[in-house]
Amino acid sequence: QVQLVESGGGLVQAGGSLRLSCVASGDTNCISSMSWHRQAPGKERELVAGFTTADNTVIADSVKGRFTFSRDNAKNTVYLQMNSLEPEDSAVYYCNAGSYGSRCPLSIYWGQGTQVTVSS
Repeated sequence: QVQLVESGGGLVQAGGSLRLSCVASGDTNCISSMSWHRQAPGKERELVAGFTTADNTVIADSVKGRFTFSRDNAKNTVYLQMNSLEPEDSAVYYCNAGSYGSRCPLSIYWGQGTQVTVSS
């Protein structure tokens, strides 16, 4: 199994910045993809950024140019640098990981989420 722990959320004024971190533990060698998703009240959870099983990076159009996704394989950690934050970015941000490979289950894991609130 894989465990994911997010951190870095908080309250920030519009135009400010935050950096989210997600640390994976457990069977980290089974991880083939990691991504950030967010969910605002009354809205569906949406993909923000991540890398796929093909090791390709994807980022949502709504945050392109403002958010940056990065990874540190040695620390089993992915980051989401969020700049020029807008109130519309307010949501609970969740870390996601997919496992795939020899002797690995085909599974999806979620972290507990971290709240990001952007004030006007």
